[in-house]
Amino acid sequence: MSYSMKSIAVAGSLAAALAAQFATAAAAQDGKEKCYGVALAGQNDCKAGAGTTCAGTSKVDYQGNAWKAVPTGTCTTMELPDGRMGSLEALDRDLPQG
Repeated sequence: MSYSMKSIAVAGSLAAALAAQFATAAAAQDGKEKCYGVALAGQNDCKAGAGTTCAGTSKVDYQGNAWKAVPTGTCTTMELPDGRMGSLEALDRDLPQG
């Protein structure tokens, strides 16, 4: 890989990391918090773990490593099917196969 390609790759990674930080900060300012495991497939707000990049990329309903911004204080009290609960941290449940 050439030097310029490496520079572009590093710059892209940095830009993605900064964008994720700004999205999290904006959600916090709006009285919202990241809630993992509550989004329907394709309706997550951002990062959904391996194989996904950002908004709308979750593969299964209630994917444990995908988050959605919800009003602060409501994440862990949401009623979800089959006894699932939202979490303020990524979960190891309902992950896509493969």
